Amino acid sequence: MSQYYDNNSTVNKSVVQEHDVIMRGRKLLEITGVKQVESFDNEEFLLDTVMGALAIRGQNLQMKNLDVDKGIVSIKGRIYDLIYLDEQNGEKAKGFFGKLFK
Repeated sequence: MSQYYDNNSTVNKSVVQEHDVIMRGRKLLEITGVKQVESFDNEEFLLDTVMGALAIRGQNLQMKNLDVDKGIVSIKGRIYDLIYLDEQNGEKAKGFFGKLFK
């Protein structure tokens, strides 16, 4: 199974924060497991989550809710795409924009 969904893991479940992405009608995103908001504007949000870097692109995007302590972000607007920016072939990360335009 995927490394992200290993049910037999010996890691303490209370320490590992869950990561969920809930989209409601391409107009509202609710994301948990957010460690940091790297950058955002009305067309793109770049988030650092417990499952890796996440880019959200769309139109008229606005942060509706941000709870840093709980790692929850809500984004409203027209959602076009969600992309996880994973490191490939063991290469060192070159930043979010380096990953986007690779």
